[in-house]
Amino acid sequence: MRFFRDTGLIFWSQLRSNVRNPVWVIIGLSQPILYLVLFGPLVKGVASAFGPGADPWKVLTPALVIQTGLFGALYSGFSIVSELRFGVVERQRVTPASRGALLLGRVLKDMVVLVAQALVLVGVAALAFGLRPDALGLVASVLLIAVMSAGLAAASYALGLWARAEDVLASVLNSAALPLMLLSGILLPMTVGPSWLQNIAKANPFSHTVDAARAMFRGEFATSDVYLGTTLTVLVALALMYLGARSFARENA
Repeated sequence: MRFFRDTGLIFWSQLRSNVRNPVWVIIGLSQPILYLVLFGPLVKGVASAFGPGADPWKVLTPALVIQTGLFGALYSGFSIVSELRFGVVERQRVTPASRGALLLGRVLKDMVVLVAQALVLVGVAALAFGLRPDALGLVASVLLIAVMSAGLAAASYALGLWARAEDVLASVLNSAALPLMLLSGILLPMTVGPSWLQNIAKANPFSHTVDAARAMFRGEFATSDVYLGTTLTVLVALALMYLGARSFARENA
């Protein structure tokens, strides 16, 4: 019970910080909305590459939710670098709080922020462009993306504990974020690329997350894309959460 209490305390502390200063949440949402408005009409021209009769908004919107989760989670480590600098982590270190709760509370906050951003983004697409996703598929895809973001956030916090400086962390994350996004097929279908690029993209687990989310958005659950994407996403997230928890345990030993 103490673990859940500690997790809740860290979660609310982190969430209150975001509520008091929501500028980064707004900035994180502004770019996907800009992509939706400016890139959406272009996707109409290549929608057939995603499959016959593909709805461009059902192709682009879940991908942009994943982009939001990808960048938001990856760059969450900057907050812990700041907390290290101001002694927040050090003060938490001397409390009897569970070390796993220090990580899980932060990760849950990132998941809640992503879900809120996802709902706003889907709402904009529905009101402005007539997006009509499958209701159950919308819930399932957002939950899947939230799991993905949990793993990435845990890895980012672990990197932040290791780097202890924004410039070092930025160099590492910038080197990883763009290839992960481009090789996931978020903006363009990987089928239009050469075979060697498609093979590299298949090795990117987040490309399968994109495929699964798009299938769920269409209300297609009994497909290989959903099975493979869900399995890989959960396994990768669990592995990254484990690594993140180990990092917090070492830092607080």
